[in-house]
Amino acid sequence: MRIPFVLAATLALSAPVLAQTVPTQAASAASATAANALIAPSPLPLQYPPFDKIRDEDIGPALEQGMAEQLKEVQAIASNPQAPTFDNTIVALERSGRLLQRANALLGNLVGADANPARLKLQGDFAPRMAAHRDAIALNAQLFARVESLWQRRTTLGLDAQEQRLVERHYNSLVRAGAKLDDAGKARMKAINAELATLGARFNQNVLSEVNDSAVVVDKAEDLAGLSDEQIAGAAAAAKARGLEGKYLIALLNTTGQPVLAQLENRALRERIYKASVARGSRGNEFDNTALVSRVATLRAERARLLGFATHADFVLSDETARTPKAVNAMLSQLAPAAVAAARREGQDLQAMIDREQAARHQPSFPLAAWDWSFYTEKVRAAKYGFDESQLKPYLEMRNVLENGVFYAAGQLYGLTFKERKDLPVYHKDVLVYDVFNADGTQLAIFLADMYARPSKRGGAWMNAYVDQSGLFNQKPVVANHLNIPKPADGKPTLLTWDEVNTMFHEFGHALHGMFSNVKYPSMAGTRVPRDFVEYPSQVNEMWATWPSVLANYAKHYKTGEAMPRDLLDKVLAAHKFNQGFATTEYLSAAMLDQRWHQLTLDQVPAASGVMDFEAKALRADGFDYAAVPPRYRTPYFSHIMGGYAAGYYAYIWSEVLDADTVEWFKANGGLKRELGDVFRDRLLSQGGSQEALTLFRSVVGHEPEIAPLLERRGLVIDKPMAATNAGDKPAKRAATKTAPKTATQGATKPAEKAATK
Repeated sequence: MRIPFVLAATLALSAPVLAQTVPTQAASAASATAANALIAPSPLPLQYPPFDKIRDEDIGPALEQGMAEQLKEVQAIASNPQAPTFDNTIVALERSGRLLQRANALLGNLVGADANPARLKLQGDFAPRMAAHRDAIALNAQLFARVESLWQRRTTLGLDAQEQRLVERHYNSLVRAGAKLDDAGKARMKAINAELATLGARFNQNVLSEVNDSAVVVDKAEDLAGLSDEQIAGAAAAAKARGLEGKYLIALLNTTGQPVLAQLENRALRERIYKASVARGSRGNEFDNTALVSRVATLRAERARLLGFATHADFVLSDETARTPKAVNAMLSQLAPAAVAAARREGQDLQAMIDREQAARHQPSFPLAAWDWSFYTEKVRAAKYGFDESQLKPYLEMRNVLENGVFYAAGQLYGLTFKERKDLPVYHKDVLVYDVFNADGTQLAIFLADMYARPSKRGGAWMNAYVDQSGLFNQKPVVANHLNIPKPADGKPTLLTWDEVNTMFHEFGHALHGMFSNVKYPSMAGTRVPRDFVEYPSQVNEMWATWPSVLANYAKHYKTGEAMPRDLLDKVLAAHKFNQGFATTEYLSAAMLDQRWHQLTLDQVPAASGVMDFEAKALRADGFDYAAVPPRYRTPYFSHIMGGYAAGYYAYIWSEVLDADTVEWFKANGGLKRELGDVFRDRLLSQGGSQEALTLFRSVVGHEPEIAPLLERRGLVIDKPMAATNAGDKPAKRAATKTAPKTATQGATKPAEKAATK
């Protein structure tokens, strides 16, 4: 029988008595603890997780013990008879909950990367308990009184800027969690959070199950015309693994578009795959998410109202750089018409290609549909630029892109070196592990690369940390990148699409943000920055994928080792803006759909039966009535907005304004140069959340955000473009010339050096 978490702190205080009265149980518990590889910090380098020693049955007890320990630690802080100080309250909070953080991070990471029934059950069981645990801390009146006292006196305590910011962050976090609510409000907040946690876990599990359940079975190899021999062999192997000997299985990714649609010549099969993709989560089966969406939106709206906000979007955005839904709406609605217009122009080119082909075959033409877009895009690309995706792929072998592209760029820009190691355990045989070293030979981090799609892995691509950097604990980071690249049959090369190459560079930008973190306090480390800022450094890192010297270093034929021919390389660079209308439209429609859901007031949320109708009306209202370009994610499988990106999916385009400005800064000052990398690392990537996000941006580029570079990059033309991403900022007049840094570290803001030991 599990002990209710609300009693954990009290029972933990009476542990010595229990140990005396029940010695056999105590000995048994001690033995179990000793055998649990999660309880103590890992003895492996940098506290790398001992995956080979951790059993699924260890995770629950570690979470149990971790919650009990943290509640005991927090109660000791809250009831401390001494007057609150920065050290005995704020730093003590930073020190609390280390076991829980370790166990919870491991479970979350494994459920995302390699789920199994035991892990999914653990996630479902503990989601509401973890929510309740967080509420027990956030709604502790004694604790809040101490933090509020420090917040009120923060400018008179002799704290440096980083310490003052830490006090403010803890105070704001507690207020946003409901610390100022009355008892009835706190009780309702706890109930909402518990239910949301349960629903969120169920939604994600449904998405994973639905992706696997919706895989398309193909009977005949000839129907797969257009795919490579390696892809066909992979589809056969996937079918065999499911007991479908002699058939072929097309696995789906958790996006609306599916990569194989760019290659399959069989239009009926393309249509079948597309319709299977967009129907996910709304088919009325056991994995249908429409009721969950309705309930989640209702609970979020209610919670926002409880905290004094009109909508969930108002609540979320008040803590981001955007500040308000009005600011987000202004940017998205300004970009949307230009993006859709560009997509329609691209669609006209595709339709013309269809008409010509059908006429040449003496067959009637057909209107362009969503399942045709990628296929005919490759044909138009070939006609306009003289190449298609199939010509690129032999030069984009996965390991070569990673080691001679992604790692090479990081070496040139930041002086990093990488060494693969095979002595550390992994949670799946496909995971690669690398030591990462600074230019002076000191170890910076350990990096895991988990590149392949599998049924146990959630869709998309992401970075996570197993160990966060912390000066307080003298910890160096252990971070991982995850992609969903289809795995070829055994012995066949993994050849990437251009999108997959770009994604690899993007996710490594997040990894750099985590690895370069150099702050004292854990809650400020790495990517703990506003959601609409966190995508900015990762998007900047995408620029090196097409940087000529980097591209030339990794774009080599997987068989011969010959470099990509110069004329093909030039064509790739020339086509950089190709299909940007489509790319921008599919993204913006999803971003605006996210805002529509989360800008609803409590009485506006539709019932489950109205979820898909609401989606359709919202897209039409925002001008996304072009059926050939559907949103990148539809509501029932939009995992981002059921997780940390709720009311925040706009962050990618918001961050891209900063990204495009920064790319211009790099180019104006020489590009792939070590001194520029050092500036970007010292002034921004190393700072985590220790300073205001836009302050960090300005410290690098020297001016306020400007949207013009983004518009030029995407080939969009709009009337009277806004000048800055933050509606509260007045754009500064920009100097006529850009100023390069005099030295690599000049002007860099360093973390506070003050010791904060207890």
